[in-house]
Amino acid sequence: MQSGHHLKKTALATSIFMLTMFNAVPGFSGPNGKTFHFNIPAKDMASALLAFSETTDIQLSYPAPLVKGIRARQLSGNYTAEQALNQLLAPSAIAYRFADDNVIALQATSRKPAQTRSDPTTLKPVTVTATGLDESEDTPYNTSYNRSEASSGTRTDTPLMETPIAIQVVPRAVIQDQQSIQVGDAIKNISGVYQGLSFGGFAEQFMIRGFSTNFNNYLDGFRWPASRLTLANAERIEVVKGAAANLYGRIEPGGMINVVTKRPQATPYYALEQQFGSYDLYRTTADATGAINADGSLLYRVNLESLNKNSFRDFAFTDRIFFAPSLTWKISDRTQLDLDFMYSDEDTQEDYGVVASTVTHRPIDIPISRYLGEPSTDKSNTKLYNTSVTLAHAFTEDWKVKARFNHLNRDVTDPQTFPPPFGLNEQTGQLTRFFYGANSQSDTYYGTVNLTGRFVSWGIKHEVLTGWEHYSSDSLLDTVFAGANPINIYNPQYNPVDVAQIYATSIQDGTRSFQDSSGTYSNGIHFQDQITLFDKLHIMGGGRYDWVTQATGNSSISAADAAANRTELNNERFSPRVGVLYRAWDWLSLYGNYVESLGSANSAFDVNGKLLEPETGEQYEAGFKTAFFDERLTSSVAFYQLTKKNMAVGVLGTPYSVAIGEARSQGVEIDISGQVTDGLSLIASYAYTDATVTKGNNEGK
Repeated sequence: MQSGHHLKKTALATSIFMLTMFNAVPGFSGPNGKTFHFNIPAKDMASALLAFSETTDIQLSYPAPLVKGIRARQLSGNYTAEQALNQLLAPSAIAYRFADDNVIALQATSRKPAQTRSDPTTLKPVTVTATGLDESEDTPYNTSYNRSEASSGTRTDTPLMETPIAIQVVPRAVIQDQQSIQVGDAIKNISGVYQGLSFGGFAEQFMIRGFSTNFNNYLDGFRWPASRLTLANAERIEVVKGAAANLYGRIEPGGMINVVTKRPQATPYYALEQQFGSYDLYRTTADATGAINADGSLLYRVNLESLNKNSFRDFAFTDRIFFAPSLTWKISDRTQLDLDFMYSDEDTQEDYGVVASTVTHRPIDIPISRYLGEPSTDKSNTKLYNTSVTLAHAFTEDWKVKARFNHLNRDVTDPQTFPPPFGLNEQTGQLTRFFYGANSQSDTYYGTVNLTGRFVSWGIKHEVLTGWEHYSSDSLLDTVFAGANPINIYNPQYNPVDVAQIYATSIQDGTRSFQDSSGTYSNGIHFQDQITLFDKLHIMGGGRYDWVTQATGNSSISAADAAANRTELNNERFSPRVGVLYRAWDWLSLYGNYVESLGSANSAFDVNGKLLEPETGEQYEAGFKTAFFDERLTSSVAFYQLTKKNMAVGVLGTPYSVAIGEARSQGVEIDISGQVTDGLSLIASYAYTDATVTKGNNEGK
């Protein structure tokens, strides 16, 4: 099958009220205490300092070798001169000295805690250090459509122009300008990514490079199964294309979508926003951050959301309450503790659309607003409680360790009335329907420890990563299946389903209820070395080894019986990853990669009643990246071929399967984003995807 996708975003709602407050931190602020608006992309330090000088009219004095080979981070927003200089010099160990308000001298110095100038006549050196515990680009005032770095692909702070992987970022500025509410609203900006089956809107699933994400998205690098993610507390969305996302263990070969949340900031910021839109959309969000104590060692952030919206479809709606507080404790200059909690309570009337004709294979000619489910019954509820703890410590400027723990509790009630395939009598309009009720509870625990380091050996620069990861998820699914009253699609008369009676009958006869107890337990170790030669050639090598246990059991008697009858499947596999990038000029990088990945578990059984081996993926990719106008406008072009192997194929005439299926996806993707002028930013993307089944019952489709 072939498909071409040209993606663009249309704002769904309009913001009518925003309240923001900004308090500058004390200290030197430049001439007359001014603050300045900066828009300096990530670039070489000399060019960044020149842009700083042009913006502030402050003269900088330093020897050229002092900044050679050093890259400055992106700086966007309103800052005093001292705040801006601190941000620009953060990746280095360069001291600055004020001769007067308009002259600053830079010099090399030993690494010490940062100082500030309390008196204009005092000429004390100020040392700026980077411990890797701050995120300079993630300020509320950053209006850039670009991000110079994205940690999802490498788990390190590697510039995207030096990363041999296809990574696209939707930053907060784009989310805000387009008034995006869900992940599905924002990823339309990314080539080769589109929304797939959503179970009537109950959960978000995406297709990346022709392959499903299998309802698994990621929140701050943690797997987030079968739910919708709000963007109320999202700083940005990072999309890692293809099997290159294998640093996260078992993953679909198409790629991953990772939502990175907002972090507490030292600079106070308060925002209240009200959105109104079509179909009775009302959304209120609040965002507050700042320091709790005088020395700024305790920071907080709170995000709130209240969402109410209907649909073009009769009866369909979504109501959500969301609350996400975060706390950052800077224990010392090198140690930081982050605590995060998230609560979401969402009610949804699921919408399975309209039916299609078996003759024309097109939707039946009925009003698009017509609802064919059961309005009084088909209301799902999802409650989520998520807690995470992160402890980061920098041993030196070059060696850091980060340990993280996450617990997600998910409670879902999901009754639904839906038609089976070919259940419509087109002459009479009578539509057969079934009722499916599901109650599920799951607990997921996630832990990871990563060590990163930089060193030089024999004149070769290394940035290494090694880590361990544990994932444990247990779930219980209680389902019931029964017939429901039919409905006439031309003259619908709704008849409430007696859910209590269906459950009572199912318990009595033991034929229509189903208990499923399942669990996934995995441990993985990963390593990576990013080598830089001649400041132009970047070589990435590494891989991951996984040990995975998949357990599942079912029963028509009880949950305890389902748990007692679990069947286990154990797997282990090494997945390599190799990439090469050559930065021919500052504006052009050429890259290629080869990756293998361990995919999702097969839920089907073989003739011996054993679970099938999991799916695997393989990727070849090549492309180039560009950066123009001081990296304000970036683009990327990728050519790829993906193969998904070990897919379950049903054995005709039996309920069993064999793992012999294979699918291939190949294509080209183009992404352009950034700032053309001070008043014009743009996003453009195009994807051509050619995906087909190469082995199995649907071969050639």
